Amino acid sequence: MQKVILISGISSGFGRKTAELLAEKGHKVYGTVRKETDINPQINVLKMDLTDQQSVHLAVEKVLLKEGQIDILINNAGMHTGGAIETTAIENAKLQMDTNVMGLVYMLREVLPTMRKQKNGTIINFSSIGGLMGLPFQGFYSASKFAIEGLSEALRMELKQFNIKVVVINPGDFHTNNTANRRNFITNNVGDPYAGHFTKTLAVIEKDENEGWPPEVLARKLVKIIETENPCHRYVIASAEQKLAVILKRILPSGWFMKILAPHYGIK
Repeated sequence: MQKVILISGISSGFGRKTAELLAEKGHKVYGTVRKETDINPQINVLKMDLTDQQSVHLAVEKVLLKEGQIDILINNAGMHTGGAIETTAIENAKLQMDTNVMGLVYMLREVLPTMRKQKNGTIINFSSIGGLMGLPFQGFYSASKFAIEGLSEALRMELKQFNIKVVVINPGDFHTNNTANRRNFITNNVGDPYAGHFTKTLAVIEKDENEGWPPEVLARKLVKIIETENPCHRYVIASAEQKLAVILKRILPSGWFMKILAPHYGIK
C-alpha cells in the first residue's frame, strides 16, 4: 500500500538510502535537505533548515498542500559534535541541542495535527546507541539522544489514543559522513586539559565508525519496519558486540559497566 512519507535529512547516509529504497517501493517520498544536492528524481526534495521553525513549517505545509496527508514521519536529520563537556564551544553545544532535539520537536508539532485528524500514523525517531549510554567526549551528542529517548517514551503514551505509533531507532557504528562532519564542530583549544585523552578517544570513535556497516543495512531494516503492521517500540541496529553492551548497561551496576566501557575508549 502506497504511503506518504516525510524524511528529514536525505542528502546522504541513512536518510538518502532510505528515501531511495522507499521510492523504489512505490511510496510517495518527501525528503528535506539544507543545500541543493543531486537526488533520485523519484524523491520530492524540500529545502529546510531544522533549526528554523518557520522553515520546518513551510516544508511540511508543502507536503500537506500536495498530498493532504502524511502517513510516516522519519526524524532522521541531526548533527554530531565532539569534545569535552567543559571545553566544547558553547555555540556548538547549543547547536547540537537545537538541531537534534528542538528540530525534532518542530517536525512533530507540524505533522502531528494532521496525523491526529487521520487517527493514524507512524513517527520514527532516530536516537543512537549513544542515547542509551553516555559516550566520552560525545557528551552533548549523547545528551541530545537521551532527550529523544525520554521524549519518545512520553509521546508514545500521549499518542496512543490517536492510533499513532512511535518507534525509536538506535543505530550503532555505521560508515557515513558523520565522521567527517563531526570534525567541523571540534574545538581545538590550546592547552585544553582534555586534549590527550580526547585525541586517543577520537581515534577509537573514528575507527569504529569507519569499520561500521554501510548505511544500506539500516535503510533496508527501516523499510521492513515501515512495512510492519505493528512495529516494536525500539530497534537496536548494531553489531552483536554493541547489542551486548546495551544489555549490559541495563543489567549491570553503573560502576561495573563503566569499567567495561571506558577502556574501549582508551580511558583507564
